[in-house]
Amino acid sequence: MNPMLTRREMLRRAGGGAGLLGLATLLSDARLLQAGTHHPAKAKSIIWLFLNGGASQVDTFDYKPELAKRDGQELPGFDTKTAFFVAQTGKLFKSPFKFSQHGSNGTWISELFPGLARHVDDMAFMYSCHAESNNHGPALFQINSGLPRMGFPSLGSWLTYGLGHLTQNLPSFVVMTDTLGRGLPKNTAQNWGAGFLPGSYQGTALAFQGPPVRNLQPAEPADRQRAQLDLLRSIDLAGEPEFEARLQSYETAYRMQSAAPEAFAIDTESDDTKRAYGLDRKECGHFARQCLLARRLVERGVRVVQVYSGGYENERSWDGHIDINGNHRQFAGETDQPMAALLDDLKRRGLLESTLVLCCGEFGRLPVAQVGPKPGRDHNPRAFTAWLAGGGVRAGARHGATDEFGYQAVQDKVSVHDLHATVLHLLGLDHEKLTYRFNGRDYRLTDVAGKVVRPVVA
Repeated sequence: MNPMLTRREMLRRAGGGAGLLGLATLLSDARLLQAGTHHPAKAKSIIWLFLNGGASQVDTFDYKPELAKRDGQELPGFDTKTAFFVAQTGKLFKSPFKFSQHGSNGTWISELFPGLARHVDDMAFMYSCHAESNNHGPALFQINSGLPRMGFPSLGSWLTYGLGHLTQNLPSFVVMTDTLGRGLPKNTAQNWGAGFLPGSYQGTALAFQGPPVRNLQPAEPADRQRAQLDLLRSIDLAGEPEFEARLQSYETAYRMQSAAPEAFAIDTESDDTKRAYGLDRKECGHFARQCLLARRLVERGVRVVQVYSGGYENERSWDGHIDINGNHRQFAGETDQPMAALLDDLKRRGLLESTLVLCCGEFGRLPVAQVGPKPGRDHNPRAFTAWLAGGGVRAGARHGATDEFGYQAVQDKVSVHDLHATVLHLLGLDHEKLTYRFNGRDYRLTDVAGKVVRPVVA
């Protein structure tokens, strides 16, 4: 072949290459939009309501009358190493909250959640969840990424990688954290990071103060921005993950400039809707806004929305070491009405069937008191409760059990891997087949464990 090219031949080849580049982009976008599932999906999106700091199962959803009968006695078989503050460990401590039965199954619910109590027939409870660590950092890593150490992709990242995008105009994975200045959850952005997956799969955290997305207004005309992105796209750096991730983020940001303002325009909702969520109430208005926004986002094609209740551990979150009564009354008061309204709203709009709602924290709390003037409860990885609703969940299911004190899971135990396997299953993914090769090994969210909790699947 003659190594010398005429100008006409050079232009012809360059034009063909540009055409193929455009085709590749279209095919890539199609893959992102329709990545496919391993089996028919029961849900297409998920809203994860995260009780940051670890809510007490025995004060919320796991009723234990034996605690009241044996208040002040020793906990039989208690391993003090379970506690985080061992020196402050006390005796059995009855719940300061009244429980009552609700729904057709007579489900016991704490007085903290009168709104959610209306929905128990739509919810599936897993009472026997357990984790590995009694420390917030490792526990948050595990509940988010499957393993109690840093560097692994979060559930939202795995879902985006496995399922692709439902829309090109908004991020597929959005995270909302505390908006009252109480800080970010421990591990901060690593909780929603992509780990070794390409960076384009990491969660997009909305700003906790001011506009949800900063710098959303374009600095220059759209056609100029488009030309700049096309120029970047023409650079031959295919196969460079960091470049591809950065370019994908630029593309998403460009499309968000027109789509996001409308999605975030909560003020366009009716007054009745805003009141139902509690936007007019000081104690819960901040979380109400996030729950309403979560509905608007999944309605517009966002795949994963994670909403954190509470900030940086201790009394700025559900981490009730001191005064469990005051702590849990405060945070339940912030969340109950908005969470109940979210379920109402999704159901009314026909979105609950396609949207999985998950609620849990990183671990539970001990049935013994953490001693002090106002007793609290210490960390407990041996037992916590998670509930699910919508998206293929068996409404009214009650799975697993803890012992008579709520200290540890004893029946049909659910590990974090089991919880993740179940979520993936409901969204159409087989946790054993969803893998990514990194450093010569195939990794998955559930590592080498996990099973789908079939009794909670419709």
